[in-house]
Amino acid sequence: MADTTEIKNRLEEKGLKITPQRMVILEAVYNLNNHPTADKIIEYIRQKHPGIATGTVYKVLETLVESGLIKKVNTDKDIMRYDGILESHHHLYCSSCDVIEDYNDKELDELLKNYFEHKNLQGFIIEEFVLQIKGTFNKCCIT
Repeated sequence: MADTTEIKNRLEEKGLKITPQRMVILEAVYNLNNHPTADKIIEYIRQKHPGIATGTVYKVLETLVESGLIKKVNTDKDIMRYDGILESHHHLYCSSCDVIEDYNDKELDELLKNYFEHKNLQGFIIEEFVLQIKGTFNKCCIT
């Protein structure tokens, strides 16, 4: 969970004006911590801030993505989700229940890095590796 000071600092570091809407929306992404959709973010913030317009939420989310404070994560169902964790990580995506869980694996990261170092990708510079591993969690298959 991010506190108010940390959120203000992150906005300032990116040169963004600190507005109540940006504060509340970024806090929601961090606090929900489960790759929320815009609808889930709206539902969360309207509990305490019912006056924030839907259009404002979408605009602020785009601003936060463009500034590098959050990332977009797309699913098979073409529903955009948001991720507040910027450190390199992968995702386990359950095609049954649409849940996304973070997956960290330094060995996999090193394997990918080494693999592509030997592939002559002329004119292309790899910035990061982000895998979305699709499958089904056992908890979804329990009947």
